[in-house]
Amino acid sequence: MVPRPAAKQRTVFACTGCGHESPKWLGQCPACRSWNTLHEELQAPAPREGGARGWGAAGGARPVPLREVEASDEARARTGLGELDRVLGGGVVAGSLVLLGGDPGIGKSTLLLAALDRLARAAPDRPVLYVSGEESARQVKLRADRLGALAPNLQVLAETDAVRVLHAAEALRPAALAIDSIQTQYLPELPSAPGTVTQIREVAARFMAFAKTTETPTFLVGHVTKDGAIAGPRVLEHMVDTVLYFEGGGAHPYRVLRAHKNRFGSAAEIGVFEMKAGGLAEVPNPSALFLAERPLDAPGSAVAAVLNGTRTVLVEIQALVAPTGFGTPRRTALGIDSNRVALLAAVLEKKVGLEILSCDVFVNVAGGLDLDDPAADLATIAALASSFRDRAIPPRTLLLGEVGLAGEVRAVSQPEIRLAEAARLGFERALLPAPNARHAAAPGGLELVAVASVAEALDRLG
Repeated sequence: MVPRPAAKQRTVFACTGCGHESPKWLGQCPACRSWNTLHEELQAPAPREGGARGWGAAGGARPVPLREVEASDEARARTGLGELDRVLGGGVVAGSLVLLGGDPGIGKSTLLLAALDRLARAAPDRPVLYVSGEESARQVKLRADRLGALAPNLQVLAETDAVRVLHAAEALRPAALAIDSIQTQYLPELPSAPGTVTQIREVAARFMAFAKTTETPTFLVGHVTKDGAIAGPRVLEHMVDTVLYFEGGGAHPYRVLRAHKNRFGSAAEIGVFEMKAGGLAEVPNPSALFLAERPLDAPGSAVAAVLNGTRTVLVEIQALVAPTGFGTPRRTALGIDSNRVALLAAVLEKKVGLEILSCDVFVNVAGGLDLDDPAADLATIAALASSFRDRAIPPRTLLLGEVGLAGEVRAVSQPEIRLAEAARLGFERALLPAPNARHAAAPGGLELVAVASVAEALDRLG
């Protein structure tokens, strides 16, 4: 019998952003329209006859009526880190696949190792496996000594071969598995280099199958690109159950853990941590932290209450309005949408009469938090007017409200929990939209002032 000749390998150009494959190089990806993202790699071999490449085989499941499927509330295991549990929706679910991304050095490995240590202490009869593809076991031990993460059943494996990792995990049957990072893992049967689109897609599929089959909660650490997105094909974020981003860093000691996707809970929750010498420390009261260094009698400072999932955070919005030294005034915003700031500045000039559009405008959210809650509009406008007029806002005053183009102050959602947080921190007065003031109950010691327009709100502030 004449042997079948080996199939000739051919190269393709795969997009690192969406995974689109092209037979030739293109400057722009035709699928996601990104520039210079197509890189050459060897095409994965075709599946063998009679079987499928990867895990499992066809015919293992059959269709059943949906109403006959037994379902119950997912049992969750607490990680021991309250902020991480909050973002996960109350704890980690058995069989879930969690992807954690963030800038280099922001603390992804530190957070993961601390969480695994607490999971190991909570289940002393089962091992917990931490797989390091970038550091040696000795380097992981040095970090564990600094964090005090030395649970007896916490095991470490320095390996980049995904097949060996899966064999080790299958033998251990760990209570939790962590892969740091997914870009370093590879499958030997694939000709592509580690970190390429094909390798990341196939390796993630293997770990997903392992997590679902063995009911093992699995954490994947992902690298990010210079644009802040998780490196690799976009299908990676579609495959996992939860996508977490670690934000912050730089000059700020605070780190914000934000869920961008969560199949087992809300995707609007955030967790706040502070980086210290001994690792990441939880911040259970971020409002007091963000307002700790607020100047009390400085113009251009206002406080708003914003919602992040079920958490209410009081943040300081700072504004600086100064005469421009150039022909075109500058508009700079940190932590808030710059287009929103330009819109609010136009409302101030058109509806209130402040000639602010000819000035340089700078807006900053103190503490490095990013805001997307429209309830911060009124506080932003008040900070701009305060800086322009050089008059300080009373320090114990809270401002709530969305501002429309007609200069009206619109109602915000869930005013009761926002006001309760302000009263707990000692605020004495709150300006809020008239519809909210008619139905909201004033917490103890907090005076509610109803306003219908921006001009009325500024008059009430004096």
